[in-house]
Amino acid sequence: MSRAPKPEQPPHAPTPTPRPGGRSARVRAEVVAATLAEVTEKGYDGLTVEAVATRSGVHKATLYRRWGGVDGLVADALNASADQPWPLPDTGDLQQDLRRITQEVFTVFTDPELGPTPTALISAAQRSDAGAAALRTFFAARHRQAAEVAERALARGELPAGTNGAEVVRAATAPLYYRLFVSGEPLDARTAVRAADAAALAARAGLFIPDPTDPTSPPAPTSPTSPTSPTSPPAPTTPDTPAAPANPAT
Repeated sequence: MSRAPKPEQPPHAPTPTPRPGGRSARVRAEVVAATLAEVTEKGYDGLTVEAVATRSGVHKATLYRRWGGVDGLVADALNASADQPWPLPDTGDLQQDLRRITQEVFTVFTDPELGPTPTALISAAQRSDAGAAALRTFFAARHRQAAEVAERALARGELPAGTNGAEVVRAATAPLYYRLFVSGEPLDARTAVRAADAAALAARAGLFIPDPTDPTSPPAPTSPTSPTSPTSPPAPTTPDTPAAPANPAT
């Protein structure tokens, strides 16, 4: 949901412009780390440019110039999370791969140490237009990346031709995010397994093949790729572990 800009940020905050390499990259990393720490501790309402400046050691004027204000800081923290590599499961079976992905989402967001940061970041992103746009971009990128598990299944003959892999992953993870950020219902391991199994069953039934007569239907990939919580660690390859936002997950 959009809201008016905070008093300390300009009404039309510029989009953060990451600069590659060297000191600029170090500054960005320090600012992102400080932003994550502050939003985890204080939430969006308590997040200020001044506090991020103090924690990061970067001058307040630099933060305003490069990030524009707190909404730009939140957006760039999501952008930085999207840049993190995410090793995807490859069990040789779509259902098991999807189970590992949803298990990772469950594990990251319910862990008392790992969960608060991606939870706070996603919640903060929903409070401004800039953050919401960055959040949509983050999840779209994660879904495209995780689509590889479905594309591998397509290449193995598990799925019908034309299946949209990103939509398969979206369907597997959406019930978890609904509980976490919409309904507030408890999230348990059984819900994670059930969501993965339902998505796999629907995919095998051909429910994620785009309808050519529907202009809003997402296009299918042209061909399968070769044989992968915003802020969570890379996904382990064991069954009990997917991204948060780190990777805030898919």
